[in-house]
Amino acid sequence: MTSQTADPAATECPDLGLAIADVAARTGLSKDTLRYYEKAGLIEAVNRSSGGQRRYATGDLDWLTFLLRLRATGMPIADMQRFAQLRRAGDSSIAARLELLITHRDDVQRHIAELLGHLRALDTKIDHYQVLLDEQTGTENP
Repeated sequence: MTSQTADPAATECPDLGLAIADVAARTGLSKDTLRYYEKAGLIEAVNRSSGGQRRYATGDLDWLTFLLRLRATGMPIADMQRFAQLRRAGDSSIAARLELLITHRDDVQRHIAELLGHLRALDTKIDHYQVLLDEQTGTENP
């Protein structure tokens, strides 16, 4: 097992790619999640070494990084799968991919606006309690 402090490039070979443990260390995904992503069609079938071990290419890492951004911004797995399917379809799916990303961006912007509203409400409540505390103790917050 590769540790977080080990050099992930140590097991990289230009002909073979990166081992699953190295990709897990670089992405923060577990080995099980990487296998699931492959099984779920989020990533294409990963090349294998002669011993049957998964070997990830640099392009796989770039794609995984993008998938992590989609996941971090709340895109449902089904939409991520749809996007991956469209990506595999090639240039004929560019318009559909663009539409999916625009829709997701709009969802993210709505969520951010909602969170900002909640943050403002929290700030108002914090200010209220600070005033109450200041009145109680006879001090004022500078």
